[in-house]
Parts: sequence; structure tokens; C-alpha cells
Amino acid sequence: MNSRERVLASINHKEPNSVPIDLGGFPVTGISAIAYHNLKEYLGITSGQIRVYDLMQQLAQPEENLLELFKVDVLDVGRTFNTHEDDWYDIQVNGYNLQYPIWFQQRHNPDDSYDILHRDGTIIARMTKDALVFDQTYYPCLENYPETYNEFQKMNAKNPWVAQVTPPFSNIGEKRFWKTLRKNAIMLKEQSNKIVVLNLGSTSFELASSFRRLDRFLIDLIRNTSKVEKFLDFINKFFINSLSVICGYVGDVIDIIKIGDDLGENKGPFISPRIFREIFKSRITEICDFIKKKSTMKIFYHSCGSIVPLIPDLIDTGIDILNPVQINARDMDPKFLKDNFGDEITFWGGGADTRNVINRKNPEDVKKHVLEMLEIFFPGGGYVWNTVHNILPDVPPPNIVAMFEAIEEFNNNL
Repeated sequence: MNSRERVLASINHKEPNSVPIDLGGFPVTGISAIAYHNLKEYLGITSGQIRVYDLMQQLAQPEENLLELFKVDVLDVGRTFNTHEDDWYDIQVNGYNLQYPIWFQQRHNPDDSYDILHRDGTIIARMTKDALVFDQTYYPCLENYPETYNEFQKMNAKNPWVAQVTPPFSNIGEKRFWKTLRKNAIMLKEQSNKIVVLNLGSTSFELASSFRRLDRFLIDLIRNTSKVEKFLDFINKFFINSLSVICGYVGDVIDIIKIGDDLGENKGPFISPRIFREIFKSRITEICDFIKKKSTMKIFYHSCGSIVPLIPDLIDTGIDILNPVQINARDMDPKFLKDNFGDEITFWGGGADTRNVINRKNPEDVKKHVLEMLEIFFPGGGYVWNTVHNILPDVPPPNIVAMFEAIEEFNNNL
């Protein structure tokens, strides 16, 4: 099997010839620029650059030699944009020499913090001197929800999670963008034989929270339900309009499209299954139905946290893949998840605990942990290996290497 055949077999719940692997296919399956710098240094790789393609999370775009070294099966179509040296500029952040895309210009403050500014001067996100990511500082709907869809569209530019999108949509203003996207996707698919993916972003719950702020949004779900539902309809209209163009240009080329919401925290969902069914389920279903009707793309759905009570309803919406499989949250036991939902959904992630293991244990413990997760998740297909969300700056390079050595050992014993 080549990479695409391997991943597609697993998504179709057929056991492939080896474990499908993702690193950096999506902004929720990647590696921080600092961790990437340390990994390259550990491996003795001095060529290339450390390019930050996700500015909010400060994620590096993995280079081809690293993807081949770790036998990664997944490629983000966004990497086919900003491919020239003059598309990037050098910058030092937290003492590390990185590169930012030329279109991204933040303000460097005297206290060594960085601000992302809207054109009217509003600070919409900030990375303080000791921080490793940008934090949202402005919420467009903090005072009031928009009354019209046009008003909602204008607010998008002041939401940093919308304004600072990752490639390819960071380049959407370029001439012939959509035709270029199609050409690039076809080329990447033909030349790589890997799975080609596209990040669309967050949907109803998470996107609404980023406009209103989570605490107020959760209160509004109870106290101002009608206002929330009207706002969520604006969001769905925005996504359906976007998907109409996406599906029209690349729906037959892109293999997997990513949507999602962070529905859970450590101890359970933010909302009850009842509220999810009454307010969110039909809207997610509408998006999934549109994707399936208008394209051949599989649907990758991201939600952090403990979300076991919501998984049956998420399966009903039509999603194909669940990520990041946060095995360190309550009730998210790998064996329970595989036994109860493994025939109905593909788990993409859960392959290494990023909070308690790969950042704190030694390489041998990391190998043992990864092998244990593979023994549970891999049999029968329905699994793509990735860590629990992104590899963060505190993960030692030997532990990153140990993860991939464990996968290699597992594959050799199949």
C-alpha cells in the first residue's frame, strides 16, 4: 500500500499493512516551532528553515525530509502556498530563529510582547514576553450579537481565529486563488501518493465561543437561546457559502476536510447531551450533509476533552473521523473507545499523551506507552496515529524520536 491507500483503508475500517501516520497534516496534529527547532538540532539537521505557518499556535510546517524520515502519510494542501524564500521573513521569538509569512506583520512592543492588530488599531491577540502562543484579547460579540449576516461578516476581521487563518486560506486574496488551489491539490496528490487534506476550521460551538467569549456564550445557551440560535445560523450560512466554493473547486481532489469544535474539558462536555442535540447537532449535520452531497471528501472532526456522552450524536451527524482522542481526560479510556465506537468512526490521534507522558517520561517509557496505544487502536483499521493534539515546546527531542521508533517496531512485528 502507498500512503493514500493505507489511510483510506483504515478510514474504511480495513486493517492496512502498517500504521498510518500523521504529523502536521492539520493545525491540531502538528508540532510547535520550538519543539521542531529542538528536534532538528537533536537530529543534526542544519538545512532548511523553521517556518511558522500557524501564527496563533506558533506551529512549524514540517519539512519534507522530516516527513520522509518519520514515514508520514498525510500532507496539508496549504503547504503548496508560500513556497518561495521571499514569501517569508526572519524573526527571533523566545530566543529562537524562525520565519513568519510575509503577509503577517505583528507589532513588537518595548516589553518584548507582540500584538496582532486590526486595521483600526484594535489589539485582537497578544503574545507576552514569556508566552509561547498568541492569546485572543478581543471578542467581537462581547457586548452584543450581530443583527444581520452582513454585520456578522464584518466582525470576522476582528476575530483573530478567523483573521489569522492558515494556508491556503491565508492567501485567498491572491489572483486566481481557487484555480491555483485546484492545480496545487492535483499536483500534490499525484506527486506524493499521500493523503491530501484541507483545514476549514472550527464550526458552530467553538467559533461562536470565540466571538462571544466562552463564559458568556455558555450562559447565553440557557438565558438567550433564541439569540444564540440566530447567531449560529449566521455561522452555518458562512460555512455553507464557503463549502459551496471549496467543493466546487477541490471537492473531488481533497481527500479529507477538517471541521470541529472543542466541546469538552477535562471532566466532561461543556454542555449537556440535551443542549447539544437541541442546538448544535442539526447544524453540524447540515454541514456534513452538504460536504457528502457535494464532494468525495471524508470529514475530520476535532474536539478536545472528555466527550464520551456526545460521541454517539457526533457519529449521527455524519463525521468520519474523530480527533484528537484525548486519552488523558475523564472516561476517554482507549480500550473503551475502541470497543464501543471503533466500528463506527475512525480515531485520529490518541497515540501519545502530550500532557503526562511524552513531555515528562524517558524514551523507554514513551515507547512502551505508544506501543500500548497501538495495540488497542490499530487492529481492524479505523485508526490513524497522531499524538493527543500538537507536540508542545516542552517535549524533549529524544521522546519525539522514541514515538516514531515505537511505530516502526510495531509495524515490523505485524
